Amino acid sequence: MTIDERIKASETRIFKAVFPNTTNHYDTLFGGTAMHLMDEVAFITATRFTRKRMVTVSSDRIDFTRPIPAGTIIELIGTVSHIGNTSLKVQVEIYIEEMYSFNREKAITGTFTFVAIDEHKQKVSVL
Repeated sequence: MTIDERIKASETRIFKAVFPNTTNHYDTLFGGTAMHLMDEVAFITATRFTRKRMVTVSSDRIDFTRPIPAGTIIELIGTVSHIGNTSLKVQVEIYIEEMYSFNREKAITGTFTFVAIDEHKQKVSVL
């Protein structure tokens, strides 16, 4: 399988409903909850790409461009964006979908860096 095929095959999409127990006093999704979901999707994407033990080493930049209201559906999409020797970067985007219309817009974008490790927690090649 080529690198491009592996990137395509590892793309991860998860849908969630935004319920009141995940929102703040503005009735929008907590930023920390969004970051938790993004790291999870990034981890799954990295693992699906490498099929190795992966650990998060950084989140580079997370841009919150739209608030995510309660009562919406969100889609998280993780895609491998850079491949190094022992590390890789995963870009995660969150899109908002209104439940009762076809409106859809990007709300959050972030990049997460992962390192591949062996059973002794030593760095190994991602490929």
